[in-house]
Amino acid sequence: MASNRKSETLLTKANRVLVGGVNSPVRAFAAVGGVPPFIAKGKGATLTDADGNHYIDYVGGYGPMILGHAHERVMTAITKAVHKGASFGAPTESEVKLAEAVAEAMPAIEAVRLVSSGTEAVMTALRLARGVTGRAKIVKTVGGYHGHADAMLVSAGSGALTLGVPSSPGVPAGAAADTVLVPYNDLSAAAAAMEQFAGQIAGMIVEPVAGNMGVVLPGEGYLQGLRELCDAHGAMLIFDEVMTGFRLAYGGAQQVYGVRPDITTLGKILGGGMPVGAVGGRRTLMNHLAPVGPVYQAGTLSGNPIAMAAGLATLAELQAEGFYESLEQASAQLAQGLLDAARAAGLADRVCLNRAASMMTLFFTPGPVRDHAAATAADPAAFATYFHAMLDAGVYLPPSQYEAFFLSAAHTQDDIHRTIDAAQHAMGLVAKTT
Repeated sequence: MASNRKSETLLTKANRVLVGGVNSPVRAFAAVGGVPPFIAKGKGATLTDADGNHYIDYVGGYGPMILGHAHERVMTAITKAVHKGASFGAPTESEVKLAEAVAEAMPAIEAVRLVSSGTEAVMTALRLARGVTGRAKIVKTVGGYHGHADAMLVSAGSGALTLGVPSSPGVPAGAAADTVLVPYNDLSAAAAAMEQFAGQIAGMIVEPVAGNMGVVLPGEGYLQGLRELCDAHGAMLIFDEVMTGFRLAYGGAQQVYGVRPDITTLGKILGGGMPVGAVGGRRTLMNHLAPVGPVYQAGTLSGNPIAMAAGLATLAELQAEGFYESLEQASAQLAQGLLDAARAAGLADRVCLNRAASMMTLFFTPGPVRDHAAATAADPAAFATYFHAMLDAGVYLPPSQYEAFFLSAAHTQDDIHRTIDAAQHAMGLVAKTT
């Protein structure tokens, strides 16, 4: 096992000044135990920690690093932008160019409002839907994650269809009371919600491919059914494409599945690793936002020129001929290798792998995993054993059974073969110990 002495020292220091030693909860390794490696640098598909250990990275910054770390074109764009100034609080040409790129890429987007995070994008989308419709209630799926805004930090009460209750202290009951929860991939439940609260639903927000209960794909006709339900009830269909935007295809999940939402939220890849988010939709709808319309939204760092430069450089690379085809081939190869490793260890009937393009999750449950209930039936102890065996072998996965892991264009054939070799050993340990 590689030394992690410096990471242990840094964690001790971090615990004195950072809450839980981290700035985002999943980084704390609470779900798997142990000491998280403190990352010193990244290049391509490789991370190097403070102790000098190297890892093949499948966290990918939780999605944005589709080109890999420190990509030359992106770093050059960031460096040029930094030398021109970090922030102006005024319009810039680069934000116009990025908005144009988004509108050209996403089928459902004509106009854009740039923000600084996915959470902020969702907050704006919900406010816009409510402002346009004059209604208060929002439908979301159980297990769907849309940032940490109060109205989205909810859990279901008793029954399959309920109004939300706060899932975190500090969230007022009133903030959750207008959120209606339904299971993912359950069109009949969504229809029941629309009927039960007829005339009260401002919109339904959904990850077109769920990524925060692990990767869960939409069933056949599910997204189209949501589109039809929202149309029938005068509600806004909101696609949270913070994770899937520019990941499944250049035009996102809406391109892949042929369903146009009313409102789209974006982030992650859009900023090339820099903090960014976006809300987009039809021009007539987006014009309800200030300063054109009465729905207020503002942000000091929105359209930050450094983030714009990183985003533009990233999107330019994604448009190279064969980019997504190559990434798909590598992703399919890795997925098959992981399943073969499970089969060789006698675990074929204990795992389920869900994949959408270059994002995937290996669940330690027989599956199929089509919703939150099935995802949470997975074995966390088996995953923790697998995770640490992979980490010890130099493969860095998200430290939670319920996260997606990501391939990048920087992953080489050698990276994939080494990962599959590590998985064979890790699966053997799982078979022996759980």
